[in-house]
Amino acid sequence: MDNRWLRILGAVFVIVSCSGLGFFMAGQWNEHLKTVEKLRKMIFLLKAEIVYGNSPLAEAFERTGRRAGGDIGALFERVAERLFKQQGELFYEVWQEEIDHMPKEVCLSKEDKQNLKGLGEHLGYLDMDMQERNILLYLEQLDLTIDYLREHKQEKSRLYTSLGIMGGLFLTIVMY
Repeated sequence: MDNRWLRILGAVFVIVSCSGLGFFMAGQWNEHLKTVEKLRKMIFLLKAEIVYGNSPLAEAFERTGRRAGGDIGALFERVAERLFKQQGELFYEVWQEEIDHMPKEVCLSKEDKQNLKGLGEHLGYLDMDMQERNILLYLEQLDLTIDYLREHKQEKSRLYTSLGIMGGLFLTIVMY
């Protein structure tokens, strides 16, 4: 009788853990969407600081990072801090290093990080008009990403939760 209860308890744990993984993956999709939307807002703030505030790059990044807060705001503040130190580093190098050292909790895909690195490639040494165009191009890329994530949000959430539950049931049947 004890063996039977252990098997049932094990089956319940398998189903619950697989279902939990499915819900986690659906939550990651939603978190990715929120992160990209926040990044878009921050880039708009950065554009305003550079174009309308005529702020130097370090000040623009510092103000934007303080306004936004969170992990991405901290990224902007770290970049500003390194720029203020003026250690002879190029902006693009600083930008790339800081993006590479972002915490894993920041829900950005490899493609998102690659596009973000591309933004920093032309900031800092072009004239203001070209910087604005570069920022606008990046904002268009973000808009496409946001549209894709929103469009597939419900579909992916259902898929991940269903696969989690069904996978748990399947494993339980196979093991039992």
